[in-house]
Amino acid sequence: MKAAVITLHSVCNYGTQLQAYATQEKLKQYFDDVVFIDYRRPDTYGVELVKTFTKGNFLKVPVILPTILYWKRNFGGFQKKFLNLTSKKYFSLEDFDDFEDVADVYFSGSDQVWNTGWNHGIIPPMYLSFLDDNKPRYSYSSSFGKSVLEDKYIEETKKYLEKYKMISVREESGIKIVKEQLGIKNCIRIVDPTLALEPDFWRKIAPKKKVKGDYILIYNLNRSKEFDDYAERLSKKTGMKLYRFCTRLDQIFRNGKSLVMPEILDFITLVDNAKIVLTDSFHATAFAINLNTEPICIYPNKYSGRLSSFLELVESTQRHVEDYNDLDVINRPTDFEKVNKILNEERRKVDNFLNRIVKENGGNNGK
Repeated sequence: MKAAVITLHSVCNYGTQLQAYATQEKLKQYFDDVVFIDYRRPDTYGVELVKTFTKGNFLKVPVILPTILYWKRNFGGFQKKFLNLTSKKYFSLEDFDDFEDVADVYFSGSDQVWNTGWNHGIIPPMYLSFLDDNKPRYSYSSSFGKSVLEDKYIEETKKYLEKYKMISVREESGIKIVKEQLGIKNCIRIVDPTLALEPDFWRKIAPKKKVKGDYILIYNLNRSKEFDDYAERLSKKTGMKLYRFCTRLDQIFRNGKSLVMPEILDFITLVDNAKIVLTDSFHATAFAINLNTEPICIYPNKYSGRLSSFLELVESTQRHVEDYNDLDVINRPTDFEKVNKILNEERRKVDNFLNRIVKENGGNNGK
């Protein structure tokens, strides 16, 4: 039995790439073959990507262009090596008019495939709109990225999701959106696919240790002077060096020793070997928790619900810093024994979900 997935795999983000790979590898435990529908959101390549990061100010092109070229090498190389993509690429809604049916079962997700903010509204293919009505469709840990769906999107979203045989979302807020706002009951919550895979899986594919000694890893997606100042004070209090995971070239001018756009799998190694991961990122937090590295989480101004929901799930909200003067967080350790039990139970839920799908569609190769 073959499964096909549509997700945001073309977005130049470390967490996005690793969740796509995790989705593929987890589904491969249940399906004979797994393929990603190679849809490229317009703002993830070419001129539109440049516009996104320059905000239309083309005087900034010489500054951002080297980063974009680096991204093309890093992220494009990872996708080519690790992701099984369809031979046909889809760049627009019109490209789906003659969609090539490639699988027995279809999934949308994981990641924020239904975030109407990042997606600038509804992208119908992310709801598997291109399929015939008789094709089995599911969502795998999909996210709306927000706690409430805007009224103007409810009718269209419901139209698409009513066709799903089962919906699984990543956050409790997603459950409320589907059940309460859309009135669809066949919805459950399962963890992000990066968490569905055990630490040993990630360590087996991670490169060798990159940094010697104890260090604090900064993974900061939203620029903030207060964040950087807090990192400095944290470094002084703990006596540990700061290393900054630079996702863009211009970040080398910020504090901490720069790790300039490492390879995708280096993300795992750097998180795993850090003593603390200081971050505003969901996936940096998820990997830290999964690999039993202490996170310190500062919620971003937008779409912070996915972070708070995850910390609540693993009963580790004490690792959230509300005040930039809060250095006592280092004295509020994570109970990783409890966390690991929670994650093992969550993995069981994922396995039950996927087993059910396989059986519903006449397969017998599930766990």
